Amino acid sequence: MLEIKVKTFQELSTQDLYDILQLRSEVFVVEQDCVYQDIDDKDQKALHVIGFKNNKVVAYTRVFKPGDYFELASIGRVVVAAKEREHKYGYDIMNASIDAIKEKYNETEVKISAQTYLKRFYNNLEFYEVGEEYLEDGIPHIAMIKA
Repeated sequence: MLEIKVKTFQELSTQDLYDILQLRSEVFVVEQDCVYQDIDDKDQKALHVIGFKNNKVVAYTRVFKPGDYFELASIGRVVVAAKEREHKYGYDIMNASIDAIKEKYNETEVKISAQTYLKRFYNNLEFYEVGEEYLEDGIPHIAMIKA
C-alpha cells in the first residue's frame, strides 16, 4: 500500500530530499542512461508529491501552479522505482498530483511534458497530446494536457 504525502520544499526533511533525488537519479539518469541536470532550481517552487512504501520513497512527482513552469498548472519528474512498477503506483501518484493541483491551486487544467513511450499511460489518466513530438535531453517527448 502506498502512503502519499504532499509537501512544499520547505516541509521536506533532509532525508526526504535525499531519497527523492536518489530515486530521480536512479531512474532518469542511470536506468534511462541520460545525462542531464536534474537539480534545476525548480524544486523550491514545486509541491512534492511523495509515495512511501514501508517508509521508503518509491514514487514521486513535483507539481507547479500556473506560470511557475508552464502557463498551465503542471506535473513533472513522474517516477516510480523499477521494482514497484508492477503495482501500478504511477496511477496513484498521478491521481494524487492531479488532486493536489485541484486542492492547492483550484485548477483542473494540467500540462505535462511526457516521454512519448508513456503516452498510453497518460491517455488513461485523460491527458491528450498537443503539438508535435520533440526531443528533451535526447529522449522523445510530447506535450499533453488534461482539461
